Amino acid sequence: MIEVKDLTKDYGPRRAIDKLNFSISKGDVVGFLGPNGAGKSTTMKIITGFMAPSHGNASVAGFDVFENPLEVKKRIGYLPEIPPVYADMFVRDYLRYVAALKQVPKEKIETCVNNAIEKTNLGDVQKRLIHHLSKGFKQRVGIAQAIVSDPEVLILDEPTVGLDPKQVAEIRELIKALKGQHTIILSTHILPEVEATCEKVIIINKGKIVAEDSIQNLAALDKGQVRLHVRLRKDVEDMKKVLSGVGAVTGVQLGASRKEWNIDLKGGEEAVENVSSQLVTAGYGLLELSQAKRDLEDVFLKLTYGQQDRGGEA
Repeated sequence: MIEVKDLTKDYGPRRAIDKLNFSISKGDVVGFLGPNGAGKSTTMKIITGFMAPSHGNASVAGFDVFENPLEVKKRIGYLPEIPPVYADMFVRDYLRYVAALKQVPKEKIETCVNNAIEKTNLGDVQKRLIHHLSKGFKQRVGIAQAIVSDPEVLILDEPTVGLDPKQVAEIRELIKALKGQHTIILSTHILPEVEATCEKVIIINKGKIVAEDSIQNLAALDKGQVRLHVRLRKDVEDMKKVLSGVGAVTGVQLGASRKEWNIDLKGGEEAVENVSSQLVTAGYGLLELSQAKRDLEDVFLKLTYGQQDRGGEA
């Protein structure tokens, strides 16, 4: 459905993306994940035809993005980070306008608008000015304009940025509801977003792809690594120093207080026993030791920032 080959974009001397190669099959829901400034939005703009690459090419449904731009745009619904809505238009009128721009046949426009309104739950506000809507509803209108032509591919760039927790949950449920109806690319730096909605992940960092796989397989990258959560009776000022004699320890992270720590180590039961023995011998009073779950966030941090712990001391 989507093929990207050696895609490169330079802004003067700065290379934003560097020889990206990936493919996305029909019906896939893919998270395009990376830290701010990694090149996510640049890639999305090239795929949607909003920006030309410096080198390489991209195709959608067999059509080259720049040799056949109209054919590509017929097949893509795009929600940029800032929804492209006209604040002085009524919701329904705006969606009619977008459908016409996307060359939906006149006899099908009302049906397509009705479907978009139904899928995005905009029925109660369809006769209101967009200017008067909350940010969450404006985001829904942005998604509605992306799907009003019933495109094969749906590209959503940071769809929940700036929304409150309730609005975030609503948009996530909406994206889940669109699964199976479209090939979806979700470009974001928010990990829970990807875990909640996607099946496959492409991780980009400094303009290069550093991982591409299913969420389950990526989460298993740290096989052989263990994260321990420990709770102690006494404060520990420098856990790294306390465990310096345990060679299996690869990182430490401060928890809710100096009495709680997360400890990363390589190895099995012997390594865990060495950690507990060291803490008890040092007189800190071991009250709790449990194995914590390692997840996509750990993998993401390791691949993009070169670290295995989430802040704290290392």
